[in-house]
Amino acid sequence: MKKDIEELGAIIQRDRETYAIVPSTPAGILTPEIMERVAAVVKKYDIPIVKITSGQRLALVGLKEEDIKSAWADLDMKVGQATALCLHYVQACPGTAVCRFGMRDSLGFGLEIEEVYSHFKFPAKLKFGVSGCPMCCAESYLRDIGIFGKKKGWTVIVGGNAGGRPRIGDVMAADLSREECLALVEKILVYYKDNARKKERMARFVDRVGIDAVREAVL
Repeated sequence: MKKDIEELGAIIQRDRETYAIVPSTPAGILTPEIMERVAAVVKKYDIPIVKITSGQRLALVGLKEEDIKSAWADLDMKVGQATALCLHYVQACPGTAVCRFGMRDSLGFGLEIEEVYSHFKFPAKLKFGVSGCPMCCAESYLRDIGIFGKKKGWTVIVGGNAGGRPRIGDVMAADLSREECLALVEKILVYYKDNARKKERMARFVDRVGIDAVREAVL
């Protein structure tokens, strides 16, 4: 049963009796239909806490173990991974979709990146931050892979972390086209997959091998 629960992305809570689940909401986008399903599940299973996470997702906290599978069935949404060694989320700001400061389509690009990498396995959990301008509202400098837009193109950052050992990411390249940006991200992730230790986050990997080694391998 424990393995089944882990595969459903359920996280045991402080009381050691209830669980949290996190439905996938790519780039934090919600529709009326999604909100209606979430509200119905919260009411049906008497879930006491619904929390917006730092990764632009919804955590449904306080679910009983016997209700986990049926709650997912009612939600009809993909599991937003919280502990698995894979892409957890792509955080994205509105960019040119609505923001008057936006220089690039960060929202559309973030959705594209999540679609590309959502099924990949990595040495550790992976988080992206995609911002539409240098103000980096999607915290691009604090994510495993960060991207932000400027008038001349995209900038790619690697090795950021906002956890207990925070690290400002290193700029790898700037003024890239969308295609050049995706190609560079792919090279970085291939190098990371081939050389990182199990559960070694990108920040710790860059600390260990050195940013110069990463640049030499991917540029």
